[in-house]
Amino acid sequence: MSLGAASSWPGHGGRAAPLLARYGLPADYPLIDFSANLNPLGPPPWLGDWLAGAAECLTRYPDPDDDRARRAIAEHEGVAPERVLVTAGGAEAIFLAAGLHAGGRALIVQPTFSEYARACAHYGLGVSSLALNGEAFRLDVDAAERAMVAAEVLFLCRPNNPTGTLIPRKTIERLLARCDETGTTLVVDEAFVDFTENDERLTSLLAESPNLLLLRSLTKLYDLPGLRLGYLLGATETVARLAERQLPWSVNALALELVAPLLADADYLARTRAWLADQRDLPHKVRALGYTVAPAAANFLLLHGGDAAETEALFAFLLRRGLLARHTHNFPGLDGRWLRLALRDGRDNARLLAALAAWRRG
Repeated sequence: MSLGAASSWPGHGGRAAPLLARYGLPADYPLIDFSANLNPLGPPPWLGDWLAGAAECLTRYPDPDDDRARRAIAEHEGVAPERVLVTAGGAEAIFLAAGLHAGGRALIVQPTFSEYARACAHYGLGVSSLALNGEAFRLDVDAAERAMVAAEVLFLCRPNNPTGTLIPRKTIERLLARCDETGTTLVVDEAFVDFTENDERLTSLLAESPNLLLLRSLTKLYDLPGLRLGYLLGATETVARLAERQLPWSVNALALELVAPLLADADYLARTRAWLADQRDLPHKVRALGYTVAPAAANFLLLHGGDAAETEALFAFLLRRGLLARHTHNFPGLDGRWLRLALRDGRDNARLLAALAAWRRG
C-alpha cells in the first residue's frame, strides 16, 4: 500500500502508530525502532530511583537564579557559564537561533533536519538552500561562501541528519573566517556529536569567533527524548540576547535537576562508547550486501533504496518484519529514495542485516 504524498508521512522518527495503521498492521505489532536515533542502552539505570525521589521539585517553579545546570554544562564543556544557555531540547535552541535573525535571510544546507526551515518560517526568515553533492553528500564550500553574502544565518548539522556525514573541522574554520567578512552567524547543530568516533565537537572554536553558535542535545545520548533537554553555546553577548528571548520557565525543574547527575555518569558514557565501538561497522556490513550507504560518522546510516517506489517497498518489507525504518520523503533532495536506520545493539542489528540480505535475494 502506498503512503501517497510526502505530507502523509510522519514528520519525525519514532512514530510507529500512523505507519502501522497505513499498512493495515495492528497497533501492538512488535517493532524494533530503527527510525529514532537514540542510545539503545536506554536511560541510565539509576534514573528510576532518582525520579522517585525527585517529585518535590515539581511542586515549585524553576528558580531563574539557580544556575547549577548551567555551571555543570560549562564545567563539562570547559567554557565560562556565561557562554551557556540551557534549553528545552535542541528544538528550542534552533528556534532561538532563528529568532535572533527574525525577518532576515537564512541559508540551510540540505538535506537536513526539517526544524531549521520550520523555525525560519516561524520567524519570517527568507530561506535559500544549498544542496550537498553526490551520494557522499559533500559540501561545496565555494558555493557556500558565495551564498553567505546574502545570509544573516547559516544552519549546518554536524554530523548531519539524515545523511550521517561529517563536515571536516577545517571546512568549519574556513566558513567561520567567511562569517567574519559577511557578518553571518554560523549555527552548527551538534545533536549527534556524542556519537562520533573521535571527539568532533567544535567547542574550542568558540574562543576564535563571536559568530559561532553550537547547539547540543542531552536527550539523544541518554535516551530521554520526552524530557526535552538541551543547550547552546556561544559568545557571551549572543547568549545574553538569546536568554532575553527565551520563554519564562521553558526548561522544567525536573530537567534542570537532572543535568548535573547525567553529565557526571562516567560509567554510562563508557558503556555507550563500548557499544559504539562494537556496532560502528554496521554501515560497512550493509554496503557489503550491495547497498549504497552514505559515509556515516554518527549513530545512524543512510541507505539508498532505489527510486521512491522501490524504497517504499523496502520500507514496507522491513516494517512487516518488525523493523521500523525512517523514511526520507520530507528531506529535500532525498525525496523518499533513501532510508535512515539507527545503530542498535548487536541482536537488533543482526536482524536488520538478515532482512536487508533477504530483500536483495528477492
